[in-house]
Amino acid sequence: MEQTSILSFCLFLLYISTCPQVLHSAVSSDHRHRHHHHERVTVKLFVFGDSYADTGNSVKFVTGSWEPPYGITFPGKPAGRFSDGRVLTDYIASFFGTRSPVPYNWRNRVKKSKLRNGMNFAYGGTGVFETLVSAPNMTTQIDFLQQLVEKKLYTKRDLYSSVAFVSLAGNDYAAYFLKGNQSQDLPAVSISIVNQLVVNIKRINDLGVPRILVTSIAPMGCLPAVTSILSSYQNCSESLNAASRFHNQILHQKVEELKNHTTRRSTIVILDLYNGFLSAIQQHHDLQQAGNSTASENMLMPCCVGVSSEYSCGSVDGRSGAKMYTVCSNPGRSFFWDKVHPSQNGWHAVYSAIESSLSPLH
Repeated sequence: MEQTSILSFCLFLLYISTCPQVLHSAVSSDHRHRHHHHERVTVKLFVFGDSYADTGNSVKFVTGSWEPPYGITFPGKPAGRFSDGRVLTDYIASFFGTRSPVPYNWRNRVKKSKLRNGMNFAYGGTGVFETLVSAPNMTTQIDFLQQLVEKKLYTKRDLYSSVAFVSLAGNDYAAYFLKGNQSQDLPAVSISIVNQLVVNIKRINDLGVPRILVTSIAPMGCLPAVTSILSSYQNCSESLNAASRFHNQILHQKVEELKNHTTRRSTIVILDLYNGFLSAIQQHHDLQQAGNSTASENMLMPCCVGVSSEYSCGSVDGRSGAKMYTVCSNPGRSFFWDKVHPSQNGWHAVYSAIESSLSPLH
């Protein structure tokens, strides 16, 4: 049963990244997208990542992030984010008092003044290595930044005052399971993924970006794609969470080693998504147990789901065009939007749990 849950998680994760029927929505307005005391700081933010960080790079008509009901909370319509509203990138940008950077695919369609906030190179479904999704992996995303520097769109001075946000690796694990020929055991795969991730982080630093924020892996065993099969959304998979913890342990070790080979002005911070997710889920569970009417009944259950197992959030009937999904009455009370991605409310809760760890980057 445990192996089945792992494979189901992987299949769904990659399906979400490539299928037009999958999009996210946004959280209710009572979640404050904060631009508080950090507004006075001006930095450029360069984002490298997957669907947890993508704000619009994934191609329309190919990915579900451009289809209803994604974006219903913010900006009120599909906008390329894999959520009902804001994603982690938006909250990271708010910490630095800047707007979310323009998606790379939009660079030639916006005013140059909008490029001053940096650029988002993240694509849903991608990884550190090649995945089963045909989109730029982390190496290629860094190539994009290097090309823009060579074209003088960004100067070395721009990079010197910038921050890089890196959110990748989940899809690498999905690809590992889906490819089937598991010649390496999972710990060896984790080490390989982390080693390349750290090589890429060093490359970003060598380009001239002194401050780098990299996410740990979230608790994969708590994703609804897993819990729906394993326990009807009641419990997380401990074996998958253990895999997440192993990845994060190696990441911490390798980043500490990297710090010994960077300049004194460089700062690399690991954003603890693993405990951020668990803390947010537990907090809402405690509110529910205490009878708080604003808490979701089950934080492991997604807000947007297919009407049956063959459908998912955003699915429509191929003949009639009828909606084959349901959306909860209040996304602002949910933690997960669909079977893989947090809602805006969920991301806000995670960000609130980990915001203090960002202070060394200021």
